[in-house]
Amino acid sequence: MANGHGGLMAMYDKLHFPSPPANDAAEALRTQVRDFLAVTISGRTPLQRAESWNGFDRDFSRALGARGWLGMTWPRRYGGHERSTHERYVVVEETLAAGAPVSAHWIADRQSGPTLLKFGTEAQREAILPRIARGDCVFCIGMSEPDAGSDLAAVRTRAEPVDGGWRVTGTKLWTTNAHEADYMILFCRTSGSAADRHKGTSQLLVDMKATEGMTVRPILDLAGQHHFNEVHFEAAFIPSAALIGVEGEGWSQVMSELAFERSGPERFLSSMQLLLELVGALQGSDSELAQAAIGRLTAHLLALRRLSRGVATMLAAGQDASTQAAIVKDLGASFEQELPEIARSLVDAEPDRRSTQDLLAVLGYTLMSAPSFSLRGGTREILRGIIARGLGLR
Repeated sequence: MANGHGGLMAMYDKLHFPSPPANDAAEALRTQVRDFLAVTISGRTPLQRAESWNGFDRDFSRALGARGWLGMTWPRRYGGHERSTHERYVVVEETLAAGAPVSAHWIADRQSGPTLLKFGTEAQREAILPRIARGDCVFCIGMSEPDAGSDLAAVRTRAEPVDGGWRVTGTKLWTTNAHEADYMILFCRTSGSAADRHKGTSQLLVDMKATEGMTVRPILDLAGQHHFNEVHFEAAFIPSAALIGVEGEGWSQVMSELAFERSGPERFLSSMQLLLELVGALQGSDSELAQAAIGRLTAHLLALRRLSRGVATMLAAGQDASTQAAIVKDLGASFEQELPEIARSLVDAEPDRRSTQDLLAVLGYTLMSAPSFSLRGGTREILRGIIARGLGLR
């Protein structure tokens, strides 16, 4: 019994989500962000707000940068503002909840910039981080592949060493905004083979505007929109100065990066507009079924927010949050995929993106987007494997 109790306590420690500290500056900032958004995105329709995750607007990103709301936690010498992780969380949370078009700065601010800050060379930091902080630099993620998907250890894209750098050959898939991006952080194999799994992988900084031998092909989603891409490298030359961190240490670097990608409020707020429209449509309803459904959704949303803020607290303290981040991502994807189905059960009308009724238009868009929620950032199977390993169950 004692051993069993000790095992449970060890598991509890691995599942612990710390409480965020009180932060008056963050709450004061919340009012400023809301006032800014009330003016800046006042003309966006509910359907446009539903597209927040994929809404690409460089001018909006530059406006955020001008307010000092990008690169918020970074050192001032790199264009940052040395503010707290929780202040940054407020900006992310409020822009998503309001349906702002965040896609042009999203990846760069969330994970590419922090990766360069942690592992990049001084030259890389000085050249790129101030641009991200200004909202003037778009990144895409070169991770998933046709034969690997969420199993990143099976990566086959290969960078062969040549004089002055590498020749890269391979294909990346589902690469969001590759057609718009200025840079990609490419996860590839610089030694060994796919059988080596975690060994021999590296990260390279790819200039998307000046790399020859690279082709970007569009992939349309279920809504007919172009966000995804296939990026093919055919002996593309990448200079040696593009190496991020240490050659062969790409796996540990990517795992550090994914903690940022998987834990934020985007994992449960990218469908927020649908919840707002649903609550508005059911306002005043005496249906016990509708009231119970909205109550459950609200409770789940609050719980996810609490867990996500706990991960932010861990990351701010420099702690390993990979298991907790995977839990937030998995639970968040489930919440967002259940939401449109719950809405359909409560509304006696068909979802239609072309509808003049805001709820039906937003429901139509979210319904077609929902399948991607359990793919982006890692499939359920991969995430649950990470969680099991983190808990010592496999």
